Amino acid sequence: MKLDPRFIKFILVGILNTLFGLAAYASLIAMGLPVWTSLIGGNVAGILFNFVTTGHFVFANMLLARLPRFIGAYFGLYALNYLLIQLLLSFRMSAIGAQVLLTPLMAIGSFYVMSRYVFAPAHVGNGQ
Repeated sequence: MKLDPRFIKFILVGILNTLFGLAAYASLIAMGLPVWTSLIGGNVAGILFNFVTTGHFVFANMLLARLPRFIGAYFGLYALNYLLIQLLLSFRMSAIGAQVLLTPLMAIGSFYVMSRYVFAPAHVGNGQ
């Protein structure tokens, strides 16, 4: 089995995206906004930044028509991650331990969804 070189880029861009999201959140907190507002703002900024970096550096595709798919995939992966954490919590695993265990699996799943659904070349012909 050959490793897709885009996967390495995906992981590196993921690290950059994580740092950006944290910086956006921290900046909003430093401006005196409440946590809930900062979290929403950081996530919105993070999603938009992630779309640009993932689309450009990993998949070389920045069509804005793909943004709804990206957002949908983002929320779908979030929901899956949440449900899997809840499952692991039911086995008395800690929330942090569960996320540490799930992170590599979620990264692989996220790459699969992004490469096969959001940025798949087959969707280019129909304007998406």
